[in-house]
Amino acid sequence: MMNRNLLALPLLAALATACNSAPTAGDAGAKPDLLRAALDTTVAPGDDFFSYANGTWIKNHPIPASESNAGIGIEVQKEIYARLRETSVEAAKASAAAGSNQQKIGDFWAVGIDSVKADKLGATPIKAELERIAAMKTVAEVPAVVAHEIQLGVRALIGPRVSQDDKNSDKMALYLYQSGLGLPNRDYYFNTDTRTKNIRRAYVRHVASVFKLLGQDSTAANANAARVMALETTLAKSSRKLEALRDPYKNYNKMTIAQLDKLTPGIDWQTWFGQLGAPRVDTVIVGQPEFYQTVGQLLKTKPVADWQAYLTWAVAREYSPTLSQPFADESFKFYGTTLRGAKAMRPRWKRVLDMEEDALGDALGQLFVKEYFKPEAKARYDTLVKNVVASFTEHIKNVDWMSAPTKVVALDKLHKIAPKVGYPNKWKDYSSLTIDRSSLAANVMRANQWQYNYQLHKLGRPVDRTEWGMTPQTYNAYYNGSNNEIVLPAAAFAIPTLLDADADDALVYGYAGASTIGHELTHGFDDEGSQYDAHGNLHEWWSKADREHFNQRVAVIVKQFNGYTLLDSMHINGKATAGENIADLGGIVIGLDAFKKTKEYKEGKKVAGLTPVQRYFLGYALGWQMHVRDEALASQLLTDVHSPAQYRVNGPMADVPAFYEAFGVKPGQKLFIPDSARVKIW
Repeated sequence: MMNRNLLALPLLAALATACNSAPTAGDAGAKPDLLRAALDTTVAPGDDFFSYANGTWIKNHPIPASESNAGIGIEVQKEIYARLRETSVEAAKASAAAGSNQQKIGDFWAVGIDSVKADKLGATPIKAELERIAAMKTVAEVPAVVAHEIQLGVRALIGPRVSQDDKNSDKMALYLYQSGLGLPNRDYYFNTDTRTKNIRRAYVRHVASVFKLLGQDSTAANANAARVMALETTLAKSSRKLEALRDPYKNYNKMTIAQLDKLTPGIDWQTWFGQLGAPRVDTVIVGQPEFYQTVGQLLKTKPVADWQAYLTWAVAREYSPTLSQPFADESFKFYGTTLRGAKAMRPRWKRVLDMEEDALGDALGQLFVKEYFKPEAKARYDTLVKNVVASFTEHIKNVDWMSAPTKVVALDKLHKIAPKVGYPNKWKDYSSLTIDRSSLAANVMRANQWQYNYQLHKLGRPVDRTEWGMTPQTYNAYYNGSNNEIVLPAAAFAIPTLLDADADDALVYGYAGASTIGHELTHGFDDEGSQYDAHGNLHEWWSKADREHFNQRVAVIVKQFNGYTLLDSMHINGKATAGENIADLGGIVIGLDAFKKTKEYKEGKKVAGLTPVQRYFLGYALGWQMHVRDEALASQLLTDVHSPAQYRVNGPMADVPAFYEAFGVKPGQKLFIPDSARVKIW
C-alpha cells in the first residue's frame, strides 16, 4: 500500500491531459514551476534529497494546530473539503426522496453538524449499549455482549473479519485476529522509554476521565481504569509484534470449530459465531492462536466487573467523537494531542465529513467521479499503468539473481495483475442503510452495523473480484495479494494547484508512475506479496535458490533502514517496513525506465532549469512532501509498516545509480553508499 498516512478527497480537475505533453523551458517562465519552487538549494541533494526537494515548501507550510502533519495530502484535502461541504449542505436543504443517497448524505450532515443537539443528548445515544453491559450478571454473558458490540464497530476482545482465504482465493473465509487494545499496539504496553511510559500513564488518566464523564465518581472511575489497563496489558502480552504480523504463513492457522474449542477450553465457539451472525461456519483461520488462548483464559479468570469496565470503555472509546463536546474533547486530548501531537481539534464540519466518508463513501464517490475524473483522464492513467508494467517486464527478464524458470512464473504473475484505475464499475448499494436526524452517533452506529453485515454476507458466496477496498476519493492506493490486483483511486493522481499544462511527463512519471503505480506493482514481488501466486493463493512459486537469493537482498535493505535513527534514539524497524521499502525502491527504478521511453526524456530539454531525470526524481519526492509532529512520528515508528516520509525518499535514492548521476552525488556526502553495498532487487 502506498499509504501517505492521509485520507483525502480528489482534486481531479487538473487530471485531464497531464501526461500528454511536456512544457518547454519557455513555458515554465510563465508561472512558477511547482518542483523548482519547492527546492531548498541550501541543502545538497547528496546529503538530504528529501529536504533539497521539499525544504522551501515545508518552511512555507507550518503544521496547522489542528493537524499532526502538513503535506501534499492535506493540500489535496483542503480544496476538496469545500466541495464536499457544499454538496452536503445542498443535500441537507433538498427535499430528497426518502432512502436516496442524497437524503442519506443530507441527513448525516444535518445532524452531524448540529453541535447544540449533540451537547443536549450527551451520552444518551450510547445509553442502550452501556445498559446492556451493566446488566451482565455473570462472565458467561460476556461473549454475547462482545458479539453485539463488534457488530457496531467496537473493537472489543476478538477480531473477526471476512476475507479471501489466503490459500484458496476463490473462497471467502472467516478470520480471527488479535484485537481489543485501546493503545495503538502491544509495544505501547511494554516499551520502557520515557515517551512510552508517559503515554501509558496518560492513557490510564484518559480512561478514568471518560468514566467520570459517564457519571462515575473518582473512586469508581480510577478503579475501572485500572481494570481496563490490566486486562488490555494481558491481551497485549499475547499479541504479536508489528513485524511478526507480516508473515502470512505464521498468521494462517486454519482450524475446525472442534480444534478451536480445544485451543480455548471453556469457549463455545459455535454459539459465539452464531451470536456474531455466522452460525454455519465450520472452519476459521486463526491469525494468532496464542492470543486466543489468552482470551479463553481471561474469560475463565476475570470477574464480571472487569468485563463491564473493559466493554464500557470500548464502547465509549469508539463513540466519544460522535457525542457531546466534553466527550469529543477528552478523546482528542489523548488520541489527537498525546499520541499525535495536534494542538487543536479539527473544525466540527471536517470531522463530520470524515465520518460521512466512512459511512457513505461510495455515495460520495459517485458524485465526485462524474465531475472530477473524466473518461480521458482514466484512459491516460490506464496507459501509464501499461507503460510501467512493460518496464517491470524488462526488469524481471534482466535480473541476474533469478533463474529462467522462476522468471517465467514471475512474468505470468505480473501480466495477470489486474489494474483498477480511477473508480469502480459498480457502486455499493446503501438502500438498506437507515440514516436520519436522530443523532450523529446513531447514524455512525447503523453505518458500522451495515458495513459489518455487508462483509459477513460474503461468507459462502463467490468472491467478487471487481470490488474496491477504497473509494475513488481516497488519496492512497494498494496491492491486494489475494486478488493479484493494484487499486489506484482517482485521488491518488491529484496534484494540488497544478494545471494540466504544467504537469510534464517527468513529474507525472515520478509522482504517479513511481511512487504509486510502480510501488503497488512491486508489492506483488516484495517479501510478503511474493509469497502469493498469480491467482492470489499463498503458495511458494519460487525455486529454493531464487528465494534465498531474494532474501539475501531483502536482508540488505532491512539492515539499511534499521540504521536510520530519529528523535534521538528511535529507529526505523527495517523488518516491519521491508515490504514498503522494497516497493519504494522498485517503483523508482521501474518508473524511471518507463519514463525513458517518453518524448520528454529523449529530447533531454531542461524545464525550469532542471533536466528530465532530475524532474523525475523530484516528482517522486513530491509524493512525500510533508512534515510531521514528533509525537506523530514516534507513533508511526511503533505502529506503521511504512517508513517516515523523509526516508521514503532518502532511503531508496541512496540505492539508485541514476540518482547519483543526475545530482552529482559524491563519496563523503551523507546519502552516498558504495556501489557494492547498495540494494539491488528489481
